[in-house]
Amino acid sequence: MPIATINPANGETLKTYEAMGEEEIERRLQLAEATFRTYRLSRFVDRGRLLVQAANLLDEDQRDIARIMTTEMGKPIAQARAEAAKCAKAMRWYAEHAEALLADEEPAEADVSDSGASRVRVRYRPLGPVLAVMPWNFPLWQVVRFAAPALMAGNVGLLKHASNVPQTALYLEDLFHRAGFTEGCFQTLLIGSGAVDGILRDERVRAATLTGSEPAGRSVAATCGEMIKKTVLELGGSDPYVVMPSADLDRAAQIAVTARVQNNGQSCIAAKRFIVHTDVYDAFADRFVEGMKALKVGDPMQEDTQVGPLASEQGRADLEELVDDARRSGAAVLCGGERPAWPGWFYPPTVLAGITRQMRIHREEAFGPVATLYRAGDLDEAVLIANDSPFGLSSNVWTRDETEMDRFVRDLEAGSVYVNGMTASHPAFPFGGAKRSGYGRELSGHGIREFCNITTVWQGA
Repeated sequence: MPIATINPANGETLKTYEAMGEEEIERRLQLAEATFRTYRLSRFVDRGRLLVQAANLLDEDQRDIARIMTTEMGKPIAQARAEAAKCAKAMRWYAEHAEALLADEEPAEADVSDSGASRVRVRYRPLGPVLAVMPWNFPLWQVVRFAAPALMAGNVGLLKHASNVPQTALYLEDLFHRAGFTEGCFQTLLIGSGAVDGILRDERVRAATLTGSEPAGRSVAATCGEMIKKTVLELGGSDPYVVMPSADLDRAAQIAVTARVQNNGQSCIAAKRFIVHTDVYDAFADRFVEGMKALKVGDPMQEDTQVGPLASEQGRADLEELVDDARRSGAAVLCGGERPAWPGWFYPPTVLAGITRQMRIHREEAFGPVATLYRAGDLDEAVLIANDSPFGLSSNVWTRDETEMDRFVRDLEAGSVYVNGMTASHPAFPFGGAKRSGYGRELSGHGIREFCNITTVWQGA
């Protein structure tokens, strides 16, 4: 895949870039290692000051970087600005909280005495250069939610971004440099996927984080396993959205539309499988389909556009295959299901009903604005359908019944359970999945500690 900006709204190639050669990669790896030796000794207050400055610059750049993101991967412009604002918020949150999150821990006095020590501390020390392999769907946020905690912990970052968002990738390196971070603290590597394995095997790279597809995650995990390096993986998702009879149906259906089509439906944590109790199935389905039909699809640069194009022609083809397979196997198309006639990689908001386990879309992630509807006879069946997936990233439950809430929290196989609301990430809360959705956590204190050497300091009497 070429490293290029290709506008998905019309298929026009706007900029192309040459991949970095071995000499430039080596220079950057040397710089990362050398920078880490001194940066790890910096004070939290100084790191925080730099990160706040990066947030301030990002706020100033918000409109410009939003247009770049929309041009490169097609998200509606209003959502692009919101993504930039969210990144600045996360930077400020980590600048404020990192020192407390990584403060030395003191075990219980009785345990210290029992060990024969006069004092025991647990200290969080940075690992070193960390390689981040990042996707195109949230081209700023996915990177910042790694970079902000990593930099505050004293690590340095190497970014291998998706090849279709090179301008966003280069912007991120420039942003941290303009904020005052030493040049080697955060570097973008303009490389193809074929170069990743060699960088992971380099002894100077101490760990890796990846957000992306399951095959990419397997590849990174395999190499890092061989090299005994820490990894955090956030992979695909096919999140369930369960609606029970006590739910506020109007609100549940309204949020369901947003939950499915945010970012043009190209979000790992988007709700994709809508599992509705039979008593309210028809009423919910009517509201949901009506809401999906009402969405405005079009030019993502227009302020009132709600659904733009998919990021790539191949992505649309993959989505069409899933819909066509379901249709051939007996699924009912309640709305959408056919690509529009105009240029660009658009696909309409689509709702499929009558899904069976034999259909590919039941097992695979639909990465676009396509929703599947399931009818559940009771809570137990709803849980069975929700868990009948290789993925376990997040989940959504709509009920006013406290007993039902407890059951879903206990039984759903997912990294998050959002009750009466839509899954969304926040810097203060841990984020990550179960099963084939990956392992490890990002954000919160859990995320910043993932790339730390958790060191026991034992002192004798």
